[in-house]
Amino acid sequence: MSALELVNIRKRYGSVETLKGINLSLASGEFLVLLGSSGCGKSTLLNIIAGLAEATEGDVRIGDRSVAGVHPKDRDIAMVFQSYALYPNLSVARNIGFGLEMRKVPAVERAQAVEKTARMLQIESLLGRKPSELSGGQRQRVAIGRALVRDPQIFLFDEPLSNLDAKLRMETRTELKRLHQMLGTTIVYVTHDQIEAMTLATRIAVMRDGHIEQLASPNEIYNRPATRYVASFVGSPPMNMLDATMADGTARIAGSQTAIPLARSLQNVASRRVVVGIRPENLSLTPANTSDVTIEAKVEVVELTGPELVVTTSIGNQRLTASLPPRSRVALGSLQRFSIDAGTLHLFDAVTEERIDS
Repeated sequence: MSALELVNIRKRYGSVETLKGINLSLASGEFLVLLGSSGCGKSTLLNIIAGLAEATEGDVRIGDRSVAGVHPKDRDIAMVFQSYALYPNLSVARNIGFGLEMRKVPAVERAQAVEKTARMLQIESLLGRKPSELSGGQRQRVAIGRALVRDPQIFLFDEPLSNLDAKLRMETRTELKRLHQMLGTTIVYVTHDQIEAMTLATRIAVMRDGHIEQLASPNEIYNRPATRYVASFVGSPPMNMLDATMADGTARIAGSQTAIPLARSLQNVASRRVVVGIRPENLSLTPANTSDVTIEAKVEVVELTGPELVVTTSIGNQRLTASLPPRSRVALGSLQRFSIDAGTLHLFDAVTEERIDS
């Protein structure tokens, strides 16, 4: 039995369709991340699961029952919002236990549940404080604790880390990962941050214009993106996309004399306009093995980030970015030869933008 099932979910506002037939099934204990840019429909979909919005068409099933038309409080879900949504006049302990209090859970049982949850989140020393006395990271832990204490079937997170600075975001992300591994809870998590998606999810649904572009594990999303959009959205620096033409077992880069030999499995693909995808980290200054092909490009910008040297180059009239070891020696304005294993290349149809495989 699925913990959550979405069947042909559509949402329209007048003539505008924001969700265009979403289908997915989520097993118990999965951590699903809805990933996409602003306006793709991910928060709308989360609100439909929560019961805060109604689908125009389709069905939402939680456990073994349809929850279409069921009030949010009766759906056995808990939601954590971006804005924390804490009661400023209540202590941390009462904020965490407020949902139990509204359900008439006995005081002793409620206190035990609050203490257990606070211990898991390592905020037991904060139980007597008010939200105004807490840092942003501590407030978010309280908001998470308020959801955890109820022990629902499904947890819903709507961009919960967006208001935190980079260091707190990383710490809280690690805490969420630890909690999921420890509790085995079922989670649907909305974000536009690909790092959050890659590190937290058991599966990622990359959304675009109201539909799911690809639903897969983080490993598959990164290493076998189904479309050009997925390939360019996931990865930092983003994947290089070079316009090219298939001919004689090579991809001829538009605007240059460069022809990249393709892996043997791709050499029987019919001639057509394509886009060659190259991850910046797959480019290197020296060949690693005999299957490497080389690309010559003019160095335009060199940026040291600390752990890597990001080199922006031009090949014909197109940009090519390489992520190199920090001590690499690259001269501005020089012609630099890069090598890449042909097996790490990605190929997309220029018209459909879908992945081309052998």
